[in-house]
Amino acid sequence: MKPPQPHQGGSPRATGQPREDAPVPTDKSPETTPDGHYLIIDGRKWRASDPSIPPKLRQELVDELMAARRAVKSREADARLRVNDAKIALGERGQPWWEEPDPDAFDERISATIRALLRKRIDSSICPSDVARIVRGEADAWREHLDDVRRVAAKMARRGEIVATQKGSPVDADSARGPIRLSRATAENETPHGP
Repeated sequence: MKPPQPHQGGSPRATGQPREDAPVPTDKSPETTPDGHYLIIDGRKWRASDPSIPPKLRQELVDELMAARRAVKSREADARLRVNDAKIALGERGQPWWEEPDPDAFDERISATIRALLRKRIDSSICPSDVARIVRGEADAWREHLDDVRRVAAKMARRGEIVATQKGSPVDADSARGPIRLSRATAENETPHGP
């Protein structure tokens, strides 16, 4: 049997489990700092993912993170950006999730979350409420941030990164009334832009 290899950098899985090349701990849960903000793996501290993210959404982000890490090994062009987006969405990078968010850092987490979810749901659209639940998932606090998600989504749509839709038709995310969905931008679904 091959002995465990020394830690080569990177970070532990967002689920709190060590990297595949790290020695397997005997206890199922890794050690954490008393405040729960960091995992301690092989004597190193790693920022824990935001515990307020609902489990189903957390799993989607973890799945995207793992797919992005495999893409890094395959040397895919955007792989490192994908890893970064997934880690920011999980709260493992960027402004610490336990701090009151700085507006720019909060917008960065929202846009990273939108990109990560759209990559995971490649053939589907996402609801802005899923993004709000990830970035501010505690209880019903996420509802207060739907306008922030729509504002960031509108900026992303103006840059051509995503498309906002209602009932399957592209809309201007700034002026649309009622629920919208967000999808990846393609030549077929270009969004109308506001003034």
